[in-house]
Amino acid sequence: MPKLFSTPPLNLGNEKFKYWQREAAILRQQLQNLQENHRQMMGEELSGLNVKDLQNLENQLEISLRGVRMKKDQVLMDEIEELNQKGSLVHQENVELYKKVNQIRQENMELYKKAYGTRGADRANRNALLTNGLSIEEDPCAPAYLQLCQPQQQNYATTAGTTKL
Repeated sequence: MPKLFSTPPLNLGNEKFKYWQREAAILRQQLQNLQENHRQMMGEELSGLNVKDLQNLENQLEISLRGVRMKKDQVLMDEIEELNQKGSLVHQENVELYKKVNQIRQENMELYKKAYGTRGADRANRNALLTNGLSIEEDPCAPAYLQLCQPQQQNYATTAGTTKL
């Protein structure tokens, strides 16, 4: 029966084994160095360091801290920009709503004039402005608080009767 695969010589397998042992030892040492470096960065196990090592560690930490602060500043600036854009959209919406309120007020005024004629237009204008909580002098950007109410009817007969005393 012929062999399909030849087995490597014994010494070649031994060399591979030694190679991987060395690689594992190197990786273990790197891991220990990284763990020690991490502990030192966290301010732990500093007793074995001299002044030069401590100065180097401090410089590394300052560089890292600068990077963190720069990133934080960038994130904050991005958030401020986003909030400014949202604020502009809200302001624009507020202006549009204010225009709609004024349009509805004008329509209400026209309906009042049609219903009661021009004799009560000045009174209607004043009453509409006061009951809706709006006046010409008010800030157009200020929020308007609107409410629905039943139309008020004037009792002209009673006022005319009371003057005939």
